[in-house]
Amino acid sequence: MQWSDEEEAAARKKVEENSAVRVLLEEQDAVRTEVRKHPHSSENKSLSITNNIIFCFKFENEASKYWDTFYKIHKNKFFKDRNWLLREFPEIIPVDQKTEQKLEELSWDHAKTSAANGFSRMHCPTMPEEKNYNKKRCGSSDGQRKAGSHFSNLDSKEHRKGPLKTELFPGSNATFRILEVGCGAGNSVFPILNTLQDAPESFLYCCDFASGAVELVKLHSSYRAAQCCAFVHDVCDEDLPFPFPDGILDVILLVFVLSSIHPDRMQGVINRLSNLLKPGGMLLFRDYGRYDKTQLRFKRGHCLSENFYVRGDGTRAYFFTKGEVHNMFCKAGLDEKQNLVDRRLQVNRKKQVKMHRVWVQGKFQKPLHLTQKTSKLVF
Repeated sequence: MQWSDEEEAAARKKVEENSAVRVLLEEQDAVRTEVRKHPHSSENKSLSITNNIIFCFKFENEASKYWDTFYKIHKNKFFKDRNWLLREFPEIIPVDQKTEQKLEELSWDHAKTSAANGFSRMHCPTMPEEKNYNKKRCGSSDGQRKAGSHFSNLDSKEHRKGPLKTELFPGSNATFRILEVGCGAGNSVFPILNTLQDAPESFLYCCDFASGAVELVKLHSSYRAAQCCAFVHDVCDEDLPFPFPDGILDVILLVFVLSSIHPDRMQGVINRLSNLLKPGGMLLFRDYGRYDKTQLRFKRGHCLSENFYVRGDGTRAYFFTKGEVHNMFCKAGLDEKQNLVDRRLQVNRKKQVKMHRVWVQGKFQKPLHLTQKTSKLVF
């Protein structure tokens, strides 16, 4: 749907109002005062005095704690299963004789055409609303199960020791591999696993930095260690290796995750994920768009930095433009195959209230050849 000039102006005005007062102004002043008192302190030298970092210092350092608390409270009852994933992202399914028929059954007419050429169309079908807000067993043999158990239980020190042995990594026998980043309680994991049960050569990795969320996934009755490996991982930590080698993934799913990460760290995350893709692999993205109703509903005093907010429970959300998304993935060396703004109008008939939903959705491919040119930056 298209917004009228009046509706867009009203949304812009609302954002200007709710971002006028930033979070932790008092703490910001306190930090500045302390640094001025001791300008040569070694402790202060490690602190950047830019507003962006000062505003987000607490929420950045304790981000995993806030999400862990969220899942301890809500468990797997908060978000609905994303059964719309296969309609929007048919690339999740390995297109072979076994899955092609299922793809036709699950996809709408125009999604079927998209699957045939490997990329999606420029128009989005209607899907269920993400409830309130969205985020952010291994191997087909006994040996792989043991390897999966080993990798998913690595503590941070063991995990950092160095590269993993290729012959041991979970899913090493698979021919089609998917990674979901920020899996939460499994609202994407289990719809995908349900589809992949007809494709035994496929393997799904899923990670989250909230250990409680990963535990919920592993305890789910539909979790299959022979085809899925769930593990705790912080994608912002560039020194933390994944339990599999670089360059082996066919698909990476990044849905309502990047928005929960500090804007200064987003590019590093995308660069790292790009390295995990094999040539021709696809990174599938969907997240909050600028002026989504979630952004307009924030009260004054919840803004951390421009278009970046913190909720009452300490979790955060950024609201993207199409150009920002294009530039980040382009800088990571990926080619844009789809990048669109999906606007929906939802009406609360009881209260007669209109709600504008805005999402940005994109599909980005790792070039088949190193000489292949990537899309131009958008300014």
